[in-house]
Amino acid sequence: MQTRWGPFTNMKSLMATKAFVVDRAEGIYVYDEQGKRYLDAHAGLWLVNVGYGRKEIIQAMTTQAERLAWFPSFGGMANRPSLILAERLVELLRPDGMASIFFSNDGSEAVETALKIARLYWKVRGEPRKTKFIGRQYGYHGVTYGALSVAGITHNRSMFEPFVGDVRHIPAPYISHCSFHDAETGCTYACSNELERVIQFEDPHTIAAFIAEPIQAAGGVIIPPADYLQKVRDICTRYNILFIADEVVTGFGRLGTWSGSRYFAIQPDMMTFAKGLTSGYMPLGATAVSDEILQVVVRAEAEGPEFRHGNTYSGHPVSCAVALENLRIIEEEDLALNATQVGRLLGEGLDALAEEFPYCVKYPGNAGLLGRVEVVSEDHRDNGQAGHAVAEAMKDHGVIIRPAGNILTFSPPLTITPHEIDILISTLHDVISELSKKKILASLA
Repeated sequence: MQTRWGPFTNMKSLMATKAFVVDRAEGIYVYDEQGKRYLDAHAGLWLVNVGYGRKEIIQAMTTQAERLAWFPSFGGMANRPSLILAERLVELLRPDGMASIFFSNDGSEAVETALKIARLYWKVRGEPRKTKFIGRQYGYHGVTYGALSVAGITHNRSMFEPFVGDVRHIPAPYISHCSFHDAETGCTYACSNELERVIQFEDPHTIAAFIAEPIQAAGGVIIPPADYLQKVRDICTRYNILFIADEVVTGFGRLGTWSGSRYFAIQPDMMTFAKGLTSGYMPLGATAVSDEILQVVVRAEAEGPEFRHGNTYSGHPVSCAVALENLRIIEEEDLALNATQVGRLLGEGLDALAEEFPYCVKYPGNAGLLGRVEVVSEDHRDNGQAGHAVAEAMKDHGVIIRPAGNILTFSPPLTITPHEIDILISTLHDVISELSKKKILASLA
């Protein structure tokens, strides 16, 4: 009997097998309790940007815990690491237009905070009708009710309805699975036009914000056309709607830049962060806002109540100390540059697999060290069994990847080397070849 109820886990299946227990980790490798080593090509869950076992971070954690393990940040109280981290993040995010940081515990709470700030902003601006949110199909924004309401992965949503009201969804910029065009007509940007159509239909005076991941990670690493985000940013500006960029996966070097917004050359009104902010060494979420939003709220608070929102562990001093050391490592080791350079090798390797196995490997793509490729089952059904089979075979061969249905996703630590990319690609090559011969993946025979 399993006494621990695991997140995103089929407990019935787990009870019939054994949990995969990770015992220790170092660099980009994790080890199970039997001592077997695995190359973690997914950085846990998109997030161990600086790799495992960084003694500098562990020392920063210990030093801060000995000095001050925790104290609340409510009502004007603070701790020095949270103040320094807020200043550091504003400095890093200045090109993105950010001016202030609100800390929470994780990505879900960072998104929840952004949604509440959006509604607060319009109320204190004297536009209380602007309450609606627009999300996208395949979007992942977390598991709290507000975050789940704006998200768009059907399997994550269906068992928990009804959701928070006043949320609409538009299609994703899913180039390889777009219902608006075919290979002959090319991209028509109908998905961005759909944002404008929904805004007009709902009435712009009722819409608070549009939320989007620069690259939709959990939805299948959906990489948009180069100027798609600029188009939807312009639409939001034209109709006076806030743009929330969910940077929980794309932040802090993953794409080769400090943020996904910068990668696509846009300035959002708010940004949400977690994951790579601490590389998973401690939980921490952050919501960044523009100076315009900050000043509107501050002026309103001078005449009325404070922003009545927060988490017990907001600005946790140990988490903030970890984040500061994590950011130092990313900057000093130039891991964003490594993500660009080594990411190029990842992309070339995925392209080569698609060329060699065109009957069962399709739609490779990457931005920095965030990549994807789709596999096709022998019976050509898109039920996720092919992706699961590849992921399990990869684990048997000592490499951990993460399937999203039949899409294989890659998000290794930013410290990964060209040699380790070669290991990842060669292992994937061998697995695809094996499963094709076994008629699990589509084959020529």
